[in-house]
Formats: sequence, structure tokens, C-alpha cells
Amino acid sequence: MHRRSFVLGSVGLLALPAPGAGAAPSSAKAATVWPHDAQVPGGVARLSLGPSATRPEARTEAGIPLLVLGDPIAWTALVGIPLAAMPGKARITVRAGDGAERQIAYAIASKQYSEQRLKVAPGTVDLSPADQARYERERAHLAGVMATFSDASLQDLEMRVPVPGRRSSSFGLRRVFNGQSRNPHSGMDIAAATGTPVLAPLPGKVIDTGDYFFNGGTVWLDHGGGLLTMYCHLSRIDAKAGELLQTGERLGAVGATGRVTGPHLHWSVMLNRAMVDPALFIAG
Repeated sequence: MHRRSFVLGSVGLLALPAPGAGAAPSSAKAATVWPHDAQVPGGVARLSLGPSATRPEARTEAGIPLLVLGDPIAWTALVGIPLAAMPGKARITVRAGDGAERQIAYAIASKQYSEQRLKVAPGTVDLSPADQARYERERAHLAGVMATFSDASLQDLEMRVPVPGRRSSSFGLRRVFNGQSRNPHSGMDIAAATGTPVLAPLPGKVIDTGDYFFNGGTVWLDHGGGLLTMYCHLSRIDAKAGELLQTGERLGAVGATGRVTGPHLHWSVMLNRAMVDPALFIAG
């Protein structure tokens, strides 16, 4: 299939009100902007940076670059909050075009996620030495994938759900496999039949594909500015590394590869190296 290309190198614009601007007339309908603001673990903080002739740079307390969108009238930093983040005060560092730096504080509220207990094959919980070695190699490789940061160009971050189906497991769910607690669920599971096409939710560049021990057939897309998406347990991978996909173009097919209990798509959204709730990027 012929793929259309798009440019990742230009500054993206996001329609935001100017600081201090008057309220819109009551007859006007306020535009919905994605992602939704949710200053909780696994959420996204939308922080106003104010006006600037050039796009400022912003970083987390750990020095990770942030996605900054807007225009000279009003810039906004989008901060992915890790699921492991503790409630309380946090801050980012903003650097203007002239090199001047300032800090912006925000508060992370608490959020309680549900728990799920699953029975899976013992070999996928207590790994053999060979499987553990494979997992460690894959983890080192994926750390490099997750550190990808390219220029942002997208104006609209509303995502299309990549496959139709029932959401069989929600983001943030605490997983307990065979009585052993594991990390919270870092994506959205969508139940669908094997072979169902999986489509790109936004324009993006394919930055990694592979068959991984836990995730099975996997595709990673880079949407710019540290915004990445991941698609796991695929029965088929139709995209190639380096390929540019447009919204709605096929990247693979639903499957049951890796550690799964049945066919479904595991869809993750990562922002500044933090897995965040995909529901914040979709309508409804």
C-alpha cells in the first residue's frame, strides 16, 4: 500500500486562549482540546507558559524534554505524569529563547485504580534463565525507543481509537499474576477478533517493530515532541521502521502473541517517557 508522508519538523500550533482574554460569548461553544487535563498519576498536566516570540523549551524535574504547543500568543507544555508519581507538588523548568529560565509548579492529586487477578502460564511469571536474559535484552533496546524525541508538528492531538471493540482492561489497573503483584496496566486493552485491522490514531513515524517476550508482535509510532504510541500482541505487522503513516492507515492486525489470555489489542500512549491514559486523547 502506498503511504502518504507528512512533515515532522515544523512548529505545531494549538488553539488556546490568550492569557487574560475575556470569556467567550455565552452563545459560543467552547472547543474541546486534547489531551484532557488530568493532574493525577497516569494523567497529563496542561501547563500554561504564557506568550513568547519563539517556542520555549520545557523539561521535567528529571530533565526530560516536554511537548510544547501553541503560538507566540500562548504556549502550553503537556506533561505526562508517571503512574508511579506520588501525590503532591511537582514542577517543570522553562527556558525562553534568550536563555532565561523559570520554574512552574503544579499539584499531582491522588487517584485510586482498580485491581485485577489473572491466572497465566507459570513460565510467563517466573521466567527461566533464557527468558529472563531475552527480557533484559529487549528492555535495553526498548529504553532507547522510548527516549525518542523529535520536533512536534501536529496541531490536533485528538486520537482515533485504533481498533473497534470492547475495552476489556482499563489503564492503571493493578495486575496480580498468579498471586504475584506486577506493575499497573500501562495501556488500554481492546477486545477484538484475531486479524482485525489496527489503524494509526494520528499521523506518525514507525520507529520500532518486533516480536517481544511479553508484548508479542509490537509496533511503535512517533508523533513528535515525545508523544509515542505502542500496539502490542499483534498477529501481523504491516508497517516497517521508518515508514510515515497517516491517521487511519493500517499498521497491523489484532492477535494473541506474547503474554495474553486471548486476542486483543494493547494500546499504550507515552508522553515524555511516561505511560499515560489513552482515554485522555480520545472523544467520549
